[in-house]
Parts: sequence; structure tokens; C-alpha cells
Amino acid sequence: MSRRSRIVGFGSAGVLVVAGIASAVVFSGGLGQNLAFALVALGLVLGTSLVFYEVGLTEDKDRAREERAARRLEEEARLRGRDQEVAAKREHPPERSTRIRLGRSRGRPRRLR
Repeated sequence: MSRRSRIVGFGSAGVLVVAGIASAVVFSGGLGQNLAFALVALGLVLGTSLVFYEVGLTEDKDRAREERAARRLEEEARLRGRDQEVAAKREHPPERSTRIRLGRSRGRPRRLR
């Protein structure tokens, strides 16, 4: 949200509240009270909703920043892991497996010997 749109939004909320108070002073009786109540209520609701909107935008920015940092750390860890794997392969030849492979046929379960 730009600075100008913040000024316009919160300014219009303030104008509604001031207009409601002015209508209570200018108009007498039930009309002035009802008009004042409606305008002040609209101004306060608008101001409150804009505050919540600002908080939501701030949280979204923080979440995006955290996600970027997490992705950067994962990328660094992945690259570090790949480098370690390459270095490990160079240092030691692969060991032969001592495991016994179980034979099986298609459609039949494995048989333990």
C-alpha cells in the first residue's frame, strides 16, 4: 500500500468521523443523531479495517522474507551436501554390499531362505 493511498484511506475515515460530529451539531433532533451515528460508525469501521489491513500486509511481507531466507538456506545446504557427496566418492571407493539379494518371481512374494 503506497503512502498516498494510506493518507487517502485514513483521511477519509477521519473526514467521516468529523462529518458525523458536525451533522450532530448542525441538524437538530433525530435526524442529526441518526446521521451522526451512521457517519461516525462508518468512519470508525473504515479506520479499524485499514489498521487490520496494514497489519496483514506487514505479516505477508515478513512471511515472504522468511520464505526467501529458508529457500536460500535450503539451496546452500543442498549445494554443500552435493559437494560433500562428490568429495566422499573421490576419497573412498564404494564398498560392496554384504546383503544377500532375495530372488523373487513376478506375482509371487519374496521367499526367505
